[in-house]
Amino acid sequence: MQFKRRLKPTATVDIVPLIDVVFQLVVFFMVSSTFILTPGISLTLPEASSAEPTVMTRLVVTIAEEDQIYLNKEQYSLKTLDEALRQFSQREELREIQTVVVEGDQSVSYSLMVRVLDTLRQHGFEGVNLRMREED
Repeated sequence: MQFKRRLKPTATVDIVPLIDVVFQLVVFFMVSSTFILTPGISLTLPEASSAEPTVMTRLVVTIAEEDQIYLNKEQYSLKTLDEALRQFSQREELREIQTVVVEGDQSVSYSLMVRVLDTLRQHGFEGVNLRMREED
């Protein structure tokens, strides 16, 4: 008489702990990484005791000097910035942009900052956030 084996060995791999570990690694790298928005443009932002973090948008205007005004990563002068903003505002992307972040070096003159803000307003950009750093 032969006996048939009823129990067959089954091997299962539980992947739930593996998913937990991978998720923890993803969260760790997301929190510990830094993002450089404008590489190569060195600015000394002005200090303010009431400085708040600004939400970065798709449109960032960086003012380093009169002939060094950056619209995102492209360099313009004040005259060519007007044309670039005109082309940018004619596209449909203007409807999606709620605010513009303006970064200015602390050595930039007040009149240059006002002229850039005036150029932005002429092209329909009304929500402007001025980026600064907190006082130490």
